[in-house]
Amino acid sequence: MNAILKKELQSFFNSPLGFLIIGVFLILSSLFLWVFKGDFNILDYGFADLSKFFLFAPWIFLFIIPAITMKSFSEEYKMGTMELLLIKPIGIPKIILGKYLGTLLVSMLMLLPTLVYVFCIGALGMDTNNYDLGVIIGSYFGLFFLIGLFHAIGLFASTVSNNQIFSFLLGVLLCFLIFFGFDALASLLTDGSTQELVSNLGANAHFNSIARGIIDTRDLVYFISLILFFLCLSYLQIKNKR
Repeated sequence: MNAILKKELQSFFNSPLGFLIIGVFLILSSLFLWVFKGDFNILDYGFADLSKFFLFAPWIFLFIIPAITMKSFSEEYKMGTMELLLIKPIGIPKIILGKYLGTLLVSMLMLLPTLVYVFCIGALGMDTNNYDLGVIIGSYFGLFFLIGLFHAIGLFASTVSNNQIFSFLLGVLLCFLIFFGFDALASLLTDGSTQELVSNLGANAHFNSIARGIIDTRDLVYFISLILFFLCLSYLQIKNKR
């Protein structure tokens, strides 16, 4: 499993595309927060907090993570190396887990430089470091679980086809439906309790719940269950193709 994890990291960082994806994320987030005029600009917002970053970051990851995971299994199928992986005595679960953790680590490394934003808003406040640390920690915690879910979805999408573009599009579609689809469906309903019930089926509601700085076991169970569900789907897909 460790060998597969290292292989995923090496294949990502040995390609210019890997650095391009990281660069795009960091440049976009910085431009939206500090340069572009609009609702996401912290300087225009007038409050030294990172709520705007955690508002648009999931939407960026919704596209970036499928781009990271799209070749995980699609490339193996296309190059004919999947058979070589399957005959090794490591088992399908360890292959999936190695690729999942490898791609997840890429996103964690991508997210790491954004901690600079915390120091920036600490210096911008009228009182130094006058921000709610609990909310920031909760928001990063929620973003971690959301990223983990997007990676599980993207990994499953890559097992469906040997076409990386198709895997990318499928991954984006599934991530969008899980993250925002239930909110969109709830908006079409008129009953308040039904709206809340439908909305809670989506990842956005649980992400926002954790981002408030309150760790609820129901939110954790939701994310962990969905991550395991899509990893199991990946296992079944590979097993059927085998």
